[in-house]
Amino acid sequence: MSMKYLTLGAIDIGSNSIRLLISHVIPTPTYTYYKKVSITRLPVRLGSDVFTQGEISKEAGYRLVDAMRAFAAIMRVNGVTDYRACATSAMREAKNSARWIRRVRRATDINIELIDGEEEAKLVFHAKLFDRIHPEEPNLCFVDVGGGSTELTFFRDGQALASRSFALGTVRLLSDADSASVWSDLQSWLEAECAKLDGPVALVGAGGNINKAHKISGRPVEEPLSKQYLDRFSKQLEAMTTDERVLQLGLNLDRADVIVPALRIYRRVLRWTHATWVYVPKIGVSDGIVRELYHRKHRAQWEQRLES
Repeated sequence: MSMKYLTLGAIDIGSNSIRLLISHVIPTPTYTYYKKVSITRLPVRLGSDVFTQGEISKEAGYRLVDAMRAFAAIMRVNGVTDYRACATSAMREAKNSARWIRRVRRATDINIELIDGEEEAKLVFHAKLFDRIHPEEPNLCFVDVGGGSTELTFFRDGQALASRSFALGTVRLLSDADSASVWSDLQSWLEAECAKLDGPVALVGAGGNINKAHKISGRPVEEPLSKQYLDRFSKQLEAMTTDERVLQLGLNLDRADVIVPALRIYRRVLRWTHATWVYVPKIGVSDGIVRELYHRKHRAQWEQRLES
């Protein structure tokens, strides 16, 4: 008897890179397994034009169409039966995103949905991050730093309390498109939320940069990064040129510059929440898209099939 499974795809169109995750979903009577088949990440960097000029440039738009053509082919070869393509802050803010969404649809049949910060945070949370980390702190502040925005959600005992999206992101900071007022908004929101909490807070970090920092630290996934480690690591990075970061730390070219502003965001959130630890479950929007898609559209019929 062969194993019964479903192949689903998730496309996450971020401000720095876009990624395609293909997963086998293997439902069993007791548990649903999600097995990663492939992940493809392409450095399209939509945000650098959007955050300075307000729209997607022709070059970035053509890169996006090319990338989606490649993703469509990879999905076909892997026999993907259903997928969802979600775009976050760069595409949300671009004045001309509708035109590029149309072009992608014409070239590939892929329909891109624009999702807001709240939906983005919900998708990442859907990905069951608490299965991988077991924090002792009663309060968690989930921080997802992207290229264009940072989503934050406070949780207590796994229940979401408050959630907000801020226009602070790595590509945005690199292009000097951030403003002092957004930083002070973030600080006052965090301090106000923390004042309502009982007991200490730990951060849960999501996004490619914190994943990379954790990987370089050599720690196992359940072990968090300390504030001291991130301070030290940031100083080390800031003392290096972009080339040295690529050659000595093995960072991707399109990661080597954005990692510095990313860590600046995490370190400020640590300071303003008085937290010491950042847990890094290495889970992102694309993991959440796969789970949400399965639960919303496929679970009922698969469960019937298992029972019959």
